[in-house]
Amino acid sequence: MAVGESVLRRTRAGLVAGWHAGEGWRAAANRLAIPVYLVILGVFVAFRLLAIAPWVSPAFDLYAYWSTHVGLDYAMTRPGDPGAYLYSPAFAQAIWPLTILPWPVFAAAWTAFVGGLLIWLAGRWAILLVLLPPVAMSVAIGQVDLLIAAAIVIGFRWPAAWAVPILTKVTPGIGVLWFGVRREWRSLALVAVTTAAIVAISSAIDVQAWLGWLGMLSRGQFPKAEDGFYLDVPLGIRLSVAVAVVVWGARTDRRWTVPLAAVLGMPTLWVNSPTILIACLPLIAAGASTPAGRWLRRAGSAQRVVQEQGSV
Repeated sequence: MAVGESVLRRTRAGLVAGWHAGEGWRAAANRLAIPVYLVILGVFVAFRLLAIAPWVSPAFDLYAYWSTHVGLDYAMTRPGDPGAYLYSPAFAQAIWPLTILPWPVFAAAWTAFVGGLLIWLAGRWAILLVLLPPVAMSVAIGQVDLLIAAAIVIGFRWPAAWAVPILTKVTPGIGVLWFGVRREWRSLALVAVTTAAIVAISSAIDVQAWLGWLGMLSRGQFPKAEDGFYLDVPLGIRLSVAVAVVVWGARTDRRWTVPLAAVLGMPTLWVNSPTILIACLPLIAAGASTPAGRWLRRAGSAQRVVQEQGSV
């Protein structure tokens, strides 16, 4: 009997020790997640800075951004063309200070920027998310997916941030319906006024570029099968679903539906486009510990304090 009790005690002690050891491994993994991610990102940035092939290929999207410093020509541009710049002149003007840098330096700086956005949005989960094909591809080609994701999160406190998706991809701006459904007219007005002001200033700088961009949009061109991997579902159908999703989300207070609606509303749903869904993470309870999640909580607390002081 004593022997049996002794074995039972040792077994229990072993299980407890194993549990604590497991807890130690998990804690260590949590502590190392961001440093390891930063090392990987740093290596990738160095590859671009040193112009190591193929990471400075002119076929990448970020090359299209960099090439805007020599001028904008939308006459022959269409979705799916390698290195095609499809966004508004306002975006090109906003990044102009970076585009006058040498190409490898720009590529390195842009990669560091989008890599930093991933940490802000996902925290320690960045090391796992960057291994997913859509996210890895988005960072590799330098797409604006993570910039749009960050703008959506920021837009819940600073609605003016919605000018970013509107003046780049246009149709993901369907997410601003959130404010209309919830009758947050001030926020909706801020989106409209900010976007209009940017357009006015930008067109005053280069009205011909704006006419060219609007002409490109009016052509309504879409990629062909040979242009790459994308979901071949008409934009009209996807926008209808996006409207339903964001209306339901606004009525039930589900913020994570806004990034989902933005993805569904993309002009073309490329294989990298789901990267925008990372914006869902800080908008749900599980992502409250991410830097973006903490920022949202602090911003919300500060806003409530101001409202309470104003009501006194």
